[in-house]
Amino acid sequence: MSARTTASDRMRRVLAVVPWIVANPGHTVADVAARFGLSEKALLSDLDVVFMVGLPPYSPDSLVDVQIDDDGRVSIHLADFFSRPLRLTPAQALALLAASDALLSVPGADPDGALARAFVKLRQALGIDADSAIDIHLGDVSDGVLDLLRTAMTEIRPVTITYYSFGRDERSTRRITPWRVFADAGAWYVHAWCERADGERVFRVDRIESAEAHDEPSPHGPPSDLDAGGVYNPRADDPVVTLRLTPEAAWVAEYYPATVIDRTPDHIDVELVVSERPWLERLLLRLGPQADLVSAPGMDGAATLVSDAAARVLSRYEVERTGANELPTTSR
Repeated sequence: MSARTTASDRMRRVLAVVPWIVANPGHTVADVAARFGLSEKALLSDLDVVFMVGLPPYSPDSLVDVQIDDDGRVSIHLADFFSRPLRLTPAQALALLAASDALLSVPGADPDGALARAFVKLRQALGIDADSAIDIHLGDVSDGVLDLLRTAMTEIRPVTITYYSFGRDERSTRRITPWRVFADAGAWYVHAWCERADGERVFRVDRIESAEAHDEPSPHGPPSDLDAGGVYNPRADDPVVTLRLTPEAAWVAEYYPATVIDRTPDHIDVELVVSERPWLERLLLRLGPQADLVSAPGMDGAATLVSDAAARVLSRYEVERTGANELPTTSR
């Protein structure tokens, strides 16, 4: 049973399909669909979306033109605005380059095609080598682990993994049944049934230290209504905290699943669902004076959460400093 496709999955697919068709016009819908591992219906649905891409006033010269002739051959003519030089800020260029691995990993994407060549030029302009670009986006994930998880997902077989949980700061051995393998927000993830948790969980693939597939089928296949949303799906009993953010920390409301409950020129109040206390501690330490914990009902020790976390960090620093006191010192 295949998992539903997310909007981000579909967008990634479209961004790989369109440059290939532009560079290779005249192939049939059936040929293109086969190359990218799609049904013809799915491809035509994607092309319907592409046909509506453009800029105001949405006149014919400002829209992407998708043409399919009577023989089913498809071609795409880009709008006039694509001929203008693209001016990107360094941050925008880096973000675009960071997505390159996910776009080029779409089945059927041409590793030597126009899209790949554009990313090479962008990388050269930024002065970033290929290895650095890969590390920025998808972390240190081996193809073998990804292939193993994808195969287990297709065959609905269990996998035993050794996993490092960043939220809990612990390693554990788990037996999971992969339901969906996907890239999101710069990393690979696997959405799976976890026997230890007796429920569905999402794991970052670059934190899987080892993986071993099993031959027997798993009884925990994906449900027909599998949620193919984002990385984080809160549990019903996860605590909800309220943070007051300064304007400099407004990015928190955009980056994390948050609900804005009050906004003034001086502050933004947001509600966040917190699955793990250490994650909240690290976020508050990172934000420093740019955030205050207004309320955290049901969370023990909320009043001293930041100070306790800071004390632990200081303690670790003291241990490391003391252990390194035999090293030579230099004066500034």
